Amino acid sequence: MGVFQRFLNRFSLYDLIIIAMMAALGIATKPVIVPLAHLVTGPLLIPSGAVAGGFYMMWLVLGAGLTGKRGAATLVALVQAILVMATGIVGSHGVLSLVTYTVPGIMADLGLLLTGHRVCCFPCAFGAGMLANMGGTFMVNFVYFRLPWIPLVLSLSAAALSGGLGGMLAFQICRQLRRFQNGAQSSPLGPKE
Repeated sequence: MGVFQRFLNRFSLYDLIIIAMMAALGIATKPVIVPLAHLVTGPLLIPSGAVAGGFYMMWLVLGAGLTGKRGAATLVALVQAILVMATGIVGSHGVLSLVTYTVPGIMADLGLLLTGHRVCCFPCAFGAGMLANMGGTFMVNFVYFRLPWIPLVLSLSAAALSGGLGGMLAFQICRQLRRFQNGAQSSPLGPKE
């Protein structure tokens, strides 16, 4: 059995469905979010992905939080890369999408691994989103933009803030879903309608 197969065997069918949904939602919302972010970042000469990335890095953190498994954010990012390459929609970098889309997931998982958390609190969710968006912004800059240092630092700063806010939003969504799930399980009649 290969390494990737052993990695996938840690995830239940439910986890894989959540991962696929988070990847699809992240890709589906991108064409709407990027033009809105470009309105703000265009005059500042900051790549719009640095600011908009916080919203779509939210899906990586949300996938990690809902499954509670190590490597979930990386898997969400990998599925996103494959979806973008297969469909050729907005944000496709060709075969380099495997790198530019997967690095943010690796960074989020690495941050969660080093802290020992699993999107259980605001700080770890903020950190995971921040690292994911900074990793994605740096990779896109490295591959395409090659910004000078000062604009790169400004871009990474915007990415850190928007990524952290996206992580906090993911934590709030996870918390609300857990409350809803716990409320439905504790009721003897099932979910309230």
